[in-house]
Amino acid sequence: MPRPFAQVDVFSPVSFLGNPVAVIFDADDLDDEAMQRIARWTNLSETTFVLPPTTPEADYRLRIFTPGGELPFAGHPTLGSAHAWLEHRGAMSDRVVQECTAGLVEVRNRRGMLSFAAPPTARSGEIEAEYLTEIVQAFGIKREQVLDHQWVDNGPGWAVIRLATAQEVIDLEPDLGQIPHAMVGAIGAHPDGSEHAFEMRTFAPRAGVPEDPVCGSMNAGVGQWLFRTGSVSGGYRVSQGRRLGRAGDVTITADPDGTVWVGGATHTLFRGSAVI
Repeated sequence: MPRPFAQVDVFSPVSFLGNPVAVIFDADDLDDEAMQRIARWTNLSETTFVLPPTTPEADYRLRIFTPGGELPFAGHPTLGSAHAWLEHRGAMSDRVVQECTAGLVEVRNRRGMLSFAAPPTARSGEIEAEYLTEIVQAFGIKREQVLDHQWVDNGPGWAVIRLATAQEVIDLEPDLGQIPHAMVGAIGAHPDGSEHAFEMRTFAPRAGVPEDPVCGSMNAGVGQWLFRTGSVSGGYRVSQGRRLGRAGDVTITADPDGTVWVGGATHTLFRGSAVI
């Protein structure tokens, strides 16, 4: 049967240079197998399915699938699905609450830009020495290039290493065959005076996504880590996707209470019906 469908570009002010997400509405009667089959077919980093919420606190419930499996939470699908849901309703709102496997996620609309509140990390702390060695070897770098490292897992299983410069991140040529079950990223600083503070790349071979063009959940976990450790003291922007021909632009801010927000541009580029 036909179901409303939208494909939304997320995290770039320029259409077709962000990270797309496929959003399918009225998915109540689709089972896990059908959702996974559709996600493999779209072959995007994520495909989402909008369902009625199970709690009065939420506006809708979201299930998020990669080609390789379901995620309890993901960032760019959250913003893209909130954008599509608001358009589907035909009215804008300053606040939306999404229900997903990881819990309730607040999305706010400030001056036309959607941002989500970073969910709590399920795992933090330094990466274990053995796993860090595997990452370093797979990335083809030297251990001394890693300035810092951390688990920043808010559902997908992310870990991140910090390199000295953005160029080192851009130049990475990872052999993901060495870390087939990893969900890992790298971040490095742009020179002072740059439009963006950091460059990020994220790799998700475990989810069937070799490199995610622009990753909201990784930026959320990294933002919480950087604010918590005092590595940053104010809002900042991250560029991502250059090696994939994208122009990702992610805005990270923090409220006085410590809540970290991850925001960026959202544009519906395709709209119609999914015949499922």
